[in-house]
Amino acid sequence: MEIEARYTWVGAAVLALIAGLVGAVLWLKNIGGEDDFNRYAIHFEHQALDGLEVGADVSLRGIKVGRVEEYALSGESLNRVRVEVRVDRRAPVRTNTVAVVTRNFVTGIAAITLVNTDPIGGPLVALPAGERYPVIGEGRSNLEEIAGHVNKVGEMALIALNNINQLLNADKRETLIATIRNVRDLSAGLNERLGTLDNTLEQVGTAAAQLGRSSDRIATLAESGLQRFELTLARAEATLADAQRAFNQVATASKAVQQQTQTTAKRLEDSATHIDDQLSAAMSELRQSIETATRVLDGLREPRAALLGPEKAQLGPGEQLP
Repeated sequence: MEIEARYTWVGAAVLALIAGLVGAVLWLKNIGGEDDFNRYAIHFEHQALDGLEVGADVSLRGIKVGRVEEYALSGESLNRVRVEVRVDRRAPVRTNTVAVVTRNFVTGIAAITLVNTDPIGGPLVALPAGERYPVIGEGRSNLEEIAGHVNKVGEMALIALNNINQLLNADKRETLIATIRNVRDLSAGLNERLGTLDNTLEQVGTAAAQLGRSSDRIATLAESGLQRFELTLARAEATLADAQRAFNQVATASKAVQQQTQTTAKRLEDSATHIDDQLSAAMSELRQSIETATRVLDGLREPRAALLGPEKAQLGPGEQLP
């Protein structure tokens, strides 16, 4: 009895320890997931979700940042699929972040790629009406763009085929055949005229060669004449320089002669003035000498008047004898 009771207690303790360990692991897992990840919802309407499974990767710029948690068809729209993802809290999910479905062409496995567009928006935290998590917008995949371009090319090809079919109906076929015949006749006429055209081209080539030789001669003559003109121009410039120097010398000499003439004229004028003054003084003295000599001669003519004085009859007006 004692041994069985001991085994019962040991088994119960082991089971309790295992249950506690499992509970601790689950608790730590849930706590770590809530603390390290954010949950977002994505509504896909235009992109196919072939190959997308729960647990598929969610990447940002080629780096895995989360995974797909669940997806389901939306009751609000027939073509809408609501996908719930869990993304690392450190991933920059913005208000302008969009989700694009990418697919491996070999395996067919799909994944979700988050793309941040410019300009950078704020953190995505707003909760739309009726949603538990913030909603990431749907983007447009490169495959869809390529498919759209291919569809456009197909439509254009279809339009071109319709135009060709309209062009090749019975009436237009006759017109096209007639046009081809006219082109054939025109080509035949052109072939006949090719010989004449060849002869004309040969004559043009000969004339061009002669013109080239003439132009060479003209260029040689022009170069020679230009050299002679340059030599004549250089001589004319030298002669002009000599004439300028001679003119400058003549101008200098003329200026010197003018200054000398002015000096000489001034000197002559001064000398003439001085001579005039001297002549005036000499004439005055000569006049006085003549008057004195006249009086002396008059006295000598009448010695009595010179010795006894003049008579009463010889007195002038107002003179009286002493």
